[in-house]
Amino acid sequence: MAKTKELSKDTRKSIVDLHQTGKSESTIGKQLGVKKSTVGAIIRKWKTYKTTDNLPRSGAPRKISSRGVKMIMRTVSKDPRTTRGDLVNDLQRAGTKVTKVTISNTLQRQGIKSRSARRVPLLKPVHVQARLKFAREHMDDTAEDWENVMWSDETKVELFGINSTRRVWRKKNTELHPKNTIPTVKHGGGNIMLWGCFSAKGTGRLIRVKDRMNGAMYREILSQNLLPSVRTLKMKRGWVFQHDNDP
Repeated sequence: MAKTKELSKDTRKSIVDLHQTGKSESTIGKQLGVKKSTVGAIIRKWKTYKTTDNLPRSGAPRKISSRGVKMIMRTVSKDPRTTRGDLVNDLQRAGTKVTKVTISNTLQRQGIKSRSARRVPLLKPVHVQARLKFAREHMDDTAEDWENVMWSDETKVELFGINSTRRVWRKKNTELHPKNTIPTVKHGGGNIMLWGCFSAKGTGRLIRVKDRMNGAMYREILSQNLLPSVRTLKMKRGWVFQHDNDP
């Protein structure tokens, strides 16, 4: 059966206005091009509820009580990596039997969805403070200033821990909260070491470091790859090399 089109607010108001002038349901229906049964339903709703707006529907009762919702929220807030299966088991132990779909729907109503966890560098407090200090010192630098900076770094391809995608329960715009991220380290578990450089103008050379990195090798890499990259990217005179502070 086809779904009937809902009457506009103006049409419903017109039905009530015409009814109050004493016109019959048939006359109102013909004048507005609406079925007599629909006109009658609108008038009855107005007489009963003093409104023609759609009334809230009760729907099916929630399977999870407000207490259960609070328990779920506490759990995912404490550990965003908690799985739906874990939450189903927690509720079952508390006497409530639900499905994983119900868990997802409940969390979504609270503004929380399952999203892929971001991988971020594992930073110690001293690293955080150093980065914050650097950012504050260069807050007023212009885009032109940054175009004249060449950056470099080296890293291993593989990261430690699980390489597969991990999911977390979180609200929108909280992807970088420590609880919602997977910490990674530069030199853990990789197979090959790479060195590369880049600037706002583009990427420079990327090379493989085959032996253990030391001072002599680092200087050799710079002499053979840094200046050619600067020339290729056509950086201006007085450019700055922002090295990665490798010990």
